[in-house]
Amino acid sequence: QVQLVESGGGLVQTGGSLRLSCAASGSAQVIDAMGWYRQDPGKERDLVAHITRDGVTEYADSVKGRFTISRYNANNTVYLQMNGLKPEDTAVYYCNAELYRSATELYWGKGTLVTVSS
Repeated sequence: QVQLVESGGGLVQTGGSLRLSCAASGSAQVIDAMGWYRQDPGKERDLVAHITRDGVTEYADSVKGRFTISRYNANNTVYLQMNGLKPEDTAVYYCNAELYRSATELYWGKGTLVTVSS
């Protein structure tokens, strides 16, 4: 079992920056991959950024060059540095953890709201 707690969301003006953090706790000592997703009301949850334990990253096209994902394996924490924020980045951001066992286990945080004002 993995529990994920996000922090760092809030209100920011267009062009501003925010840093999201997600701390994992629980019985799993090794988390294979972590990521950030976002969701607008009435829409699907979409990938923002993803990082493996080895540091291989993947980004949605809409955030490339503006957002940076990083993780600290020793305490299973993942970060999302968001620069050059735009109103269309407004969403609830969710942290995700993946455990590759006999089947892939997925865990989600409760989300943190990011609002970018124009």
